[in-house]
Amino acid sequence: MNKTRAEYLEKLKEVIRENGHIIGVAAGSGITAKYAVMGGCDMIMALSSGKYRQMGFGSLAGFLCYNNSNDMVMNFASKELLRFSSQAPVIFGLNATDPTKSIYDYILEIKNMGFAGINNYPTVGMIDGRFREALDEEGLDYDKEIEAIRFGHFCDLLTVAYVFSPEQARQMVEAGADIICAHFGLTRGGFLGPKKSLTLERARRTAIEIFSAVDSVNPEVIKLVYGGPIKTPSDAQYMYQGSSCQGYIGGSAFERTPIENAVFETTSNFKNGVEMVPSSNVEKLLFANPGQYDYTEFVKEYVNENYMTDVRLNELAQTLYISPSYLSTMFKHEVGINFKAYLLEVRMKKAKELIFEGSHSLVQIAQLVGYNDYAQFSKMYKKINGVSPRENLKK
Repeated sequence: MNKTRAEYLEKLKEVIRENGHIIGVAAGSGITAKYAVMGGCDMIMALSSGKYRQMGFGSLAGFLCYNNSNDMVMNFASKELLRFSSQAPVIFGLNATDPTKSIYDYILEIKNMGFAGINNYPTVGMIDGRFREALDEEGLDYDKEIEAIRFGHFCDLLTVAYVFSPEQARQMVEAGADIICAHFGLTRGGFLGPKKSLTLERARRTAIEIFSAVDSVNPEVIKLVYGGPIKTPSDAQYMYQGSSCQGYIGGSAFERTPIENAVFETTSNFKNGVEMVPSSNVEKLLFANPGQYDYTEFVKEYVNENYMTDVRLNELAQTLYISPSYLSTMFKHEVGINFKAYLLEVRMKKAKELIFEGSHSLVQIAQLVGYNDYAQFSKMYKKINGVSPRENLKK
């Protein structure tokens, strides 16, 4: 069951209190949303430009008449993104100037579909010059976006407003926007990104002006930044300095640029036969003489490198293409104890080292050596070391 607007807001503000900032990810596919949520994102933005990025086009395609933006978002977001709504609010990128929609009825439809809120995207705020003048003359202007945010607020939807000036920020806050995001244009960098954008410092100063306007109306409104020169975690950190910025929304930075780099480099490496350089002792054993392994040494090295995870002997046996019973018997014969006992000894030895380092709590140490249940960890620790973790801590 979806949360109320107030519940979503309180959760976001709680994250800001604890972490200092929130992160919104404009996801164009379910796989982006899945791993963004796993990575800790606080909000999923369903924008037409996100789907175009997944199709191999730049974000600018979302501003051109290749498809109806609202229909496009409804189609992919309802199928691919809403299933993550229990983990993060999914915000619908609403083209408020769409003349083919009754915007009030459509906002109600968005709410009934299960979206947590709306965002004015694509926005005419990104358009200037003669084309913008023509749009304004037709009544397809930024006021339409303000009215959509106003009605979304009336409908108890979470409202995220992209703004480009202090005046627009004031208007959106007065309309009831819960989140104001200073938009600095399309994200710079990568193969498809725009070649020109604001500098970080200019963007930061603009953000300060916009956020000052927000605070003059309602200082409780959440203040975020988006796009332009902000493309890395350090860029976002720079924007937080000396401003009241409370987070970042990104699209290309999360799904276009990483995918470009990963797919290009991986394909190139496969094509060019890049030499494999083992990064661990386990990989060294595997690549030293494929098909002929020292099975016991492999298991020991794997445990030493992965003791904090759920290590299972039968899975290691599958990796080595031998039966679990054969591997278990061989391991006990050569090591003197069975696999479970060896894994326990390695974990408790590491736990003891961490206790004497004194840089982690006992609960954290339990988790670092593979135990989510502290009581079970304490029991096993005492079994191996003769004293409880707390008693060792006092020594």
